[in-house]
Amino acid sequence: MITLLAGWLIAGCAAQDRSPIDQPYAYLCGGAFSGTPVPESPDPLVSYRWNRVKADDPLQVFVRRPVAVVATPPKAFRNTDSARKSSADITVKDAGTLRLDFGAELPAWIEFDSPDGPGSVEMSIGESSEPGVDKTAMATKHGGTYRLELNPELYDGVRFAWIRSSKPQQPWHITAIRAMCQVKPVNYLGSFHCSDPELTKIWYMAAYGVKAALCKDYFGSILMDRGDRMSWTGDAHPTQAAALVAFGNYDFVRQNLERTSGQDNGIRSYSLYWILSLLDYYYYTGDADFVEKCIPTACKKLDSAFAEFDKKPGLGFYGWDERLGAGFELWFRPCDEAQRAYRMLAIRAWSDFATAMGTLGHKDLLYKYRVEAAAKVAQLTATADWHKEYGPHAIADAINTGRMNLDTMEKVYERELKDRVDRLSFSPFNEFFILQALATLGKWDEALDTTKDMWGGMLRYGGTTPFEVYRPSWNPFLAKNEPVPNTQCGLTSLCHPWGAGIIKWLSENILGVTPTAPGFRTFDVRMAFGSKLNDVSGSVPTPHGPIRVSYNLAAGSGELEVPPQSVGKFFIPTEGRGIRRVWMDGKLVVDPVHFSKLSPGWAEAVTVPSLLPGIHRFKVEYVGHRNKSVDSKLAYQTHLMAVDSKTRGNWGGIYGREGYVLCGGNGVFQDVERLPSYVDSIDFFRAFPKNGRPDTTIWADATSDARALAFTHENQMIRRAASVSNTDQTMTATIHLKSPRKVRIALYFVDWNREGTRSAVELFDAKSLRLLAPVSLVCDHGNGRYLIYEVDRSVKFRFDKIRGKLVSLSGIFFDPVGR
Repeated sequence: MITLLAGWLIAGCAAQDRSPIDQPYAYLCGGAFSGTPVPESPDPLVSYRWNRVKADDPLQVFVRRPVAVVATPPKAFRNTDSARKSSADITVKDAGTLRLDFGAELPAWIEFDSPDGPGSVEMSIGESSEPGVDKTAMATKHGGTYRLELNPELYDGVRFAWIRSSKPQQPWHITAIRAMCQVKPVNYLGSFHCSDPELTKIWYMAAYGVKAALCKDYFGSILMDRGDRMSWTGDAHPTQAAALVAFGNYDFVRQNLERTSGQDNGIRSYSLYWILSLLDYYYYTGDADFVEKCIPTACKKLDSAFAEFDKKPGLGFYGWDERLGAGFELWFRPCDEAQRAYRMLAIRAWSDFATAMGTLGHKDLLYKYRVEAAAKVAQLTATADWHKEYGPHAIADAINTGRMNLDTMEKVYERELKDRVDRLSFSPFNEFFILQALATLGKWDEALDTTKDMWGGMLRYGGTTPFEVYRPSWNPFLAKNEPVPNTQCGLTSLCHPWGAGIIKWLSENILGVTPTAPGFRTFDVRMAFGSKLNDVSGSVPTPHGPIRVSYNLAAGSGELEVPPQSVGKFFIPTEGRGIRRVWMDGKLVVDPVHFSKLSPGWAEAVTVPSLLPGIHRFKVEYVGHRNKSVDSKLAYQTHLMAVDSKTRGNWGGIYGREGYVLCGGNGVFQDVERLPSYVDSIDFFRAFPKNGRPDTTIWADATSDARALAFTHENQMIRRAASVSNTDQTMTATIHLKSPRKVRIALYFVDWNREGTRSAVELFDAKSLRLLAPVSLVCDHGNGRYLIYEVDRSVKFRFDKIRGKLVSLSGIFFDPVGR
């Protein structure tokens, strides 16, 4: 018995931490909690180390208990705190609900045990503090255990769970509650820490997001709602890059590259991301044989991109950002920014592939793709203002080609990437490439600010994994872990590993470790601190063992461990200061041959080349002062000016002095329009149901209810309660002005059936599609509510569902500014 119990403890699972019913996978085994604990990580198994990890390892399961319980009403339950223990003793006395918080997003299914429970119990799960859409069902009863089974694979994204009791004939009892979590065996071989705790948490949050979404034999995601349980070649690019850095699970990455080599998921750009992933794998592993095997497939993808380059490839997708065509809407409305970005991505893929072919001795392919890249660069940049129509995504992809004039790119940076709002993409997937461009330009403070805006904002919301999409302005109107808006991506996932590219970016740019020859035969350590970081440390796995780096900029001391069969080069960080003396391994370095000046922009620094395997320690004496910080704020061009919950439908004399639109005022698809002379048109849009226009909901055809909009300024009492609406997650209204001018726009919303509907409103420049204002919340509008904005150009409003049956808008009103 002692031996058996010890075995369970080594596996990280005591006897009582098991389910009494059969599970699809074996319990946690083959290792122990022998790794270093990481308080910054949300991963419950961050310190667990499997003895041997292989790509074909099956999934395992482990138990997670709730960390917090809320009973509603409290009197319906007794002893709810015991839910956090392996042996609970909860009495259910009346109708009510238990809300369970498991403390982190988990790939899991929920169970509870009851020896005397009723025949049926309703359960729900959610990534946020309210049940997810279509995530409620009656539990399946297995003897004395109830399990929520929403799909054949059982697991889903679970942070919260709910157990609902109808009024019982007599009290019943719950003796255990658990999340049964699945896990693919991988070990943390990489690490990252710095003097900014939030950046450290970001690294580990993103790593956990990749691990939580690992499937048995491919990189996937937790999503169920759009059939996303498959490996998407584009999504997999930052996901696999993160896995190389955090886990070093090379065979699993190789397996996924093989699995996805023949597909592009119907998205042309995803073929090129596959090329970039292949090159990441090559430089991190040195696996030349696999790359040789993949050359014909890679050339086919690259040649296809060349053949389509001068056409409009009609991309089906390039990202969820409005400036990239707003995702699913792109199939109906082509987006020039996406085509421009795609061309730059193609140039990058040709260039990077050519360089890799040179290391393999394929001079023909080196020449072919380098020439093709150069020819297309010359074609695109033939005029001095070639970039004038490029937005931030296309500019970032242009910088990332490595072939653009950096003086020009610096100028374009001022236009497209300097502004802290404009350089934020809607998805962390696309933001990864913008951060790469900022790093190329040496904009470290700006890049770290953006990292904290995007991924740090997710943490501050309460996230434990990277989201599919995110806006920092969600946080002010959302309580921690409240449901987020669902948008042009459909239902928003709060665990999407395509947002994990930040791991590779932090490790390659802030920690500074990058391979310069395949398999890290040679590598650089070129750390970046910006003006605010003081110390950075971490490790990066290689085929020969980890590269470990630590450096304290304030103290001028650091350490670098070079693994066997590798040679390193260390760029001594300065951040604006000069260097007087350097000691390496306790010896004063006096021979100037040990140092060489770096490229422009880094001219004040020096480098120590040819560092052989072993641990090297540095001490640096600096002179002068560090660079001053570059401070900027998330400064929007306009804001929500006012909210009016009193006027209801009696808008006459208050709104609409210059014009108005009463949505559905004349019936289905028939609005009442009295447009101002300065408005050219208003376009409502969603992909369906009629010619791209959203539907019309008519709640009451003739009513005296004051919440319904009056037909005219006289506020007569016979009205029609109607809206332009969509049962899907989003819709838009674009207001085209004949020329720029200042105007006040009031939008009217009503939750007619008082269903607790909530939605979000986004405001964009109609031409550039830049976000102009923080996202606003529409809620508590059973009596009607106006949101009032002031704009000075044509604008596009997007209305995003948070909760409810409809996303809807009942009226638009135009007034002069300052009245």
